[in-house]
Amino acid sequence: MTEVTYLEAIRQGLWEEMERDERVFLLGEDIGAYGGAFKVTEGFLKQFGDDRVIDTPISETAIVGAAAGAAHMGLRPVCEMQFMDFLSCAYSMLTNYVATARYRAGGLPTPLVIRGPVGGYVRGGPFHSQMPEAAYLHTPGLKIVCPATARDAKGLIKSAIRDEDPVLFFEHKYLYRRVRESLPEQEEILTPLGEARCAREGTDMCIITWSAMVFHALEAAEQLEREDGLSVEVLDLRTLLPMDDAAIDRTVKKTNRVLIAHEDTRTGGVAGEITARINERCFEYLDAPVRRVAALDVPLPFAPPLEDYVLPQTADLVRASRWLAAY
Repeated sequence: MTEVTYLEAIRQGLWEEMERDERVFLLGEDIGAYGGAFKVTEGFLKQFGDDRVIDTPISETAIVGAAAGAAHMGLRPVCEMQFMDFLSCAYSMLTNYVATARYRAGGLPTPLVIRGPVGGYVRGGPFHSQMPEAAYLHTPGLKIVCPATARDAKGLIKSAIRDEDPVLFFEHKYLYRRVRESLPEQEEILTPLGEARCAREGTDMCIITWSAMVFHALEAAEQLEREDGLSVEVLDLRTLLPMDDAAIDRTVKKTNRVLIAHEDTRTGGVAGEITARINERCFEYLDAPVRRVAALDVPLPFAPPLEDYVLPQTADLVRASRWLAAY
């Protein structure tokens, strides 16, 4: 067993897949000699050469379009966005072409991964700190992955590369070097897309979440058990598309009270979709209304106190959980 960071786990997953399958190649801005904005691909150019580690112009549309063409021809491209905020520059290419290629062209394969950093809590301001998952949740044909742990980061990037559909892989930058985990050196780790993980067992209520919010949820659950005697389950969705409806149903039927927490803004956020699904399938099991904790509907500020105010904190989850328990 070797202790690795969340970032190193992603590096390992990419490296192993490039060694395993010569069709896998990387493209993105400054990923070669520089190793990318966060050094995820440092050393890849020397190992795999410039025909498999390709520096691109600063054009997200060109990156995604080139990857789509390569995928159609049988390759397995992995695109790096320096920050996933800027994936919106390629929104038309991604949603109107990549996501629909299989449907419009008789099963035309488009197995590509678009990966990069997301999220706040790092004082990055409004242009480098977004959690953009909701912008793409409405697009049939895409898959969306949001790992929280080092093991899942490695297992899910490997599964994403092997998947036959285009996958958006959101890596939370706050976790890059803060989260560490011991992983086996010889065992291959493959985490299936579309399967949630129970991060903490509980009976009194559940918190459904993903990415860095998993750790806020775990902190809140521990505080609630210590101070209020509440047993709180935490469900880490890991994959938003496809969403693990069966796991959501199980935790709702088990705990009867539900809090959904995400870092993205409240209006139009994924929590609204999950709430609707719970109401459709599990309404009779609820002992209280489903509650949401999310970021305020404003651009993320630069100032640290304002960022902390806008983004959901552990204390916000504790307050909402206590309201649910008392309902």
